[in-house]
Amino acid sequence: MSKLKSYNLANTSHHATTQNLDSIYSKTGNLYRSISIIGKRSNQIANELREELQTKLNEFSSYTDNLEEISENREQVELSRYYEKLPHPTLFATSEFLDDNTYFREPDEE
Repeated sequence: MSKLKSYNLANTSHHATTQNLDSIYSKTGNLYRSISIIGKRSNQIANELREELQTKLNEFSSYTDNLEEISENREQVELSRYYEKLPHPTLFATSEFLDDNTYFREPDEE
């Protein structure tokens, strides 16, 4: 749950807000490169959260195939709802990028 806690402690709004393009541009000197970095980081965050949720949901999985034994687990439903209420990974990535918490490097040009 360490990844989840670090994302929850970030100053991330649950709603998309208008961002100042000059502040995004100033980080790399190229607006499209900045947006590409934000997009790639967003994909990383989404994959991390998906893997974390999957491992937690696997704890609830049953190894029997009997349809009569399938029941709703309250803890599983609450866990799924919690992940659904999290802000979108793009909002996390944008917040990290603007707060200078994203590491990126430029490939060496030959």
